[in-house]
Amino acid sequence: MNDLPTLPDPAVSSAKANEIPPAATPPTQSEPSLLETLQQPQMLSVGILVLAILLAGQAWYSHARVSKLREEVAMRLQKGDAVNADTGSQVHSVQESTKELQAKVALLESKQQEAQSQQLALEQLYQDLSKNRDEWALTEIEQVLSTASQQLQLAGNVPGALIALQNADRSLSRSDKPQFITIRRAIARDTDKLKALPSVDSVGVALRLDNAIAQIDTLPMLSDEKQAPPAPAEKKVKTKVVHGKDGKSVVVEQTTSPWLQALQDGWNGWSSEMWSDMRDLVRVRNVNTPDALMLSPTQAYFMRENLKLRLLNARMALLSRNEAAFRADLIAAQDALVKYFDTRARSTQTVQALLRQVQSSNLAIEMPTLADSLNAVRNYKAKP
Repeated sequence: MNDLPTLPDPAVSSAKANEIPPAATPPTQSEPSLLETLQQPQMLSVGILVLAILLAGQAWYSHARVSKLREEVAMRLQKGDAVNADTGSQVHSVQESTKELQAKVALLESKQQEAQSQQLALEQLYQDLSKNRDEWALTEIEQVLSTASQQLQLAGNVPGALIALQNADRSLSRSDKPQFITIRRAIARDTDKLKALPSVDSVGVALRLDNAIAQIDTLPMLSDEKQAPPAPAEKKVKTKVVHGKDGKSVVVEQTTSPWLQALQDGWNGWSSEMWSDMRDLVRVRNVNTPDALMLSPTQAYFMRENLKLRLLNARMALLSRNEAAFRADLIAAQDALVKYFDTRARSTQTVQALLRQVQSSNLAIEMPTLADSLNAVRNYKAKP
């Protein structure tokens, strides 16, 4: 290991420095110079000093940087704690809101279940009411058709039966159920049967009977003291057949002159008056039933009432379609008119004509039944 050179004395060095150096000889390469030998420690010291300064500066910068980082970390930690606290409060509020929402959802689910149960109950109730309504409607229709059938068989009330069938069909048409089509078809068949029946003017026949009953009290009887004048004979009109150019024959009424007609009317009036006076002197009557002349006023009154009852019974038989009783009462009434009443009187002849018109009415009509409609309704009601 080489020994370090000794340092020279500073005074000697300064004196030597003040002296004018001789002409320097260039050192040789093999021997280093004294200046270089002296400058090497200084440079080392400077380098160490610079290095120390750099290290100090680096340490100070690092310390400042670390301090700044610590401050930033502390600030961020504080912010993070604040954010965490805020987040915790928000989480707490969210949890409370979630709990409230869960409670509300549970309440809504319970309400929904309750609403569903109520809806099911209402649907069941509606079905029951609909079924009961249909049953009530069918029961009402059955009662109406049954009553109409009875009236049809007992009284022959065809218009009433038609109205009942139309009302039943209208009630069924309000419902859209296809199951009612069978019932409506049966009702349509019964309606066609009733419409195909021949019409009987029961009202007109009843009015004729009422008119005859109203005239009974005014009819003259054979037992009356004064007989009613006979009905005047119809005047015969003279006619003449005239053949036209086209070969057709035309009946022409022959007219007489006015003075000849007046003379003929006067003669007829005088002769009829004279004949009536002569007839009052002697009265001859042919009576087939002598008992009719022996009726007292009381018996005559009861005879009239009995005739009225006969005609009333005939009217009742007409309304009830009892043709046997209807014809029997009319025959009895006509026999009583012929036997106890004066048939020559115009009023008696009018009543007899009314009774003949009534007797010509045909009541022997076989009334159909409403069995098809009733069976269709009952079969539908019997279904489970």
